[in-house]
Amino acid sequence: MRRLSLSSREVSSSRKLRRNFSVNCVAMCGDCVEKEYPNRGNICLENGSFLLNFIGCAVCSKRDFMLITNKSLKEEDGEEIVTYDHLCRNCHHVIARHEYTFSIMDEFQEYTMLCLLCGKAEDTISILPDDPRQMTLLF
Repeated sequence: MRRLSLSSREVSSSRKLRRNFSVNCVAMCGDCVEKEYPNRGNICLENGSFLLNFIGCAVCSKRDFMLITNKSLKEEDGEEIVTYDHLCRNCHHVIARHEYTFSIMDEFQEYTMLCLLCGKAEDTISILPDDPRQMTLLF
């Protein structure tokens, strides 16, 4: 009698438990990334993909470059908001929804990024020639 064993890749995709998230009615896949929402410090990407965090598509099992689709730019109350989707180049599986914001508050430019694949980050830069946060008090 011969025993059959199935690897996890051979099991029907409908029977697999996937880590899916939904943001603004767009499903995102936690199985395609090494780490969900990695902390990227002050690296805010307006476009592109953080490929080092991409382990491969959970649907077609390929690790290739991604497509960027549904890119939009909105302006709300002086804030620019860029959103787009990261898709698998081979099967068009939605991997993540990317959101990048830019605004000017007082004397600073503020940037934020939030994406399952690219991570979360914030940055603030002075628009003045000399950053007031870097100035030392002279007594």
